[in-house]
Amino acid sequence: MIRVQSVTVQVGKFRIDDVSFEIPSGEYGMLMGKTGSGKTTLLEAVAGLKPIRAGSIVLGDLDVTELRPAERHVGYVPQDGALFSTMSVRDHLAFALEIRRVSKPEIASRVEELANLLEIEHLLTRSPRGLSGGERQRVAIGRALSFRPSTLLLDEPLSALDDDTREQLYSLLKHVQQHTGVTTLHVTHHQHDVARLADKLIRIEDGVVVVVAEQKIGK
Repeated sequence: MIRVQSVTVQVGKFRIDDVSFEIPSGEYGMLMGKTGSGKTTLLEAVAGLKPIRAGSIVLGDLDVTELRPAERHVGYVPQDGALFSTMSVRDHLAFALEIRRVSKPEIASRVEELANLLEIEHLLTRSPRGLSGGERQRVAIGRALSFRPSTLLLDEPLSALDDDTREQLYSLLKHVQQHTGVTTLHVTHHQHDVARLADKLIRIEDGVVVVVAEQKIGK
């Protein structure tokens, strides 16, 4: 579950004021709005990357309002993927587990599981340099999921992809959600993303939530 209650965030002169919404456990929420409306700022507040001035944020059964990003059990994929050119795909999938000091056999098993889930087994020895946009996004999603987070946050992961690749990623993202049960919040400004993926839609305009669709609308 993701519960945002009466949250206010101020970044310079821009302000998100008194925002509330809830995404039930295991559902796919989409946060939609125009460029500059505050989507990424709100996503970063949930991740703990932006401090909030008021309100509370609950992820699963845990009030994370005062917790650091690393304590929130959140997998986060920024818009550019933030992959490191010096690391192989295998290294990216293992990274979060290594810093948590998971055993090598467990890491190897989890990397194999993720590579199979995301259909990137053939890329494990490659570096991100030279990968297609869709392949890079699969790696970034795998890295975010590696430590089995309760919450997955995606910042416009499909925005730079061509139509065919976007269709492939629609299927992949729904498969990942159904396979893992992770509660997801996905930022977009494309209505087609919403139609293909969303269980719940939150619409934001100029820092204010104006529409919350309660019913399942995804396919």
